[in-house]
Amino acid sequence: MKPKNLRLIARTEDDLRVVSAHLQDSIASISDIANLKKNRIFLMQLNRFMWEDVEKGVFRKNKRIRTILKFENVLKILSKNINQLNKDKFLDFLAIETNITPDNNYEMKIIFAGDSIIRVISEVIEVTLDDQGEAWNTKNKPKHKTL
Repeated sequence: MKPKNLRLIARTEDDLRVVSAHLQDSIASISDIANLKKNRIFLMQLNRFMWEDVEKGVFRKNKRIRTILKFENVLKILSKNINQLNKDKFLDFLAIETNITPDNNYEMKIIFAGDSIIRVISEVIEVTLDDQGEAWNTKNKPKHKTL
């Protein structure tokens, strides 16, 4: 039986933490990031490491799948340490952090390794994670240093 692709919808800060956890160790190319200003949508395609599959059993293969991360009702996008002209560069996803701004909007920080950050300012939290196509096997399982 073919597994169903993951589709998550976040409308609260708790929901966004779940999306962030599923995206841990994803990889994004700068060329796969788009800000559709007129539509007030921010999109990012990532190669998501399927932690949920690894955790099901010791003998499961490591897999990745393409996923779309979509933010709606976006007011502004800001970035730090990301050269948008370097389309071949890859970003290693770490987490999404959220806080409320003084004007009652939401600031969602997409944090990548190397102190690279994309700040999404939005009226509300309306974020979807939507897997696309088939997963593929990968030899490498992300490793983290323990303190």
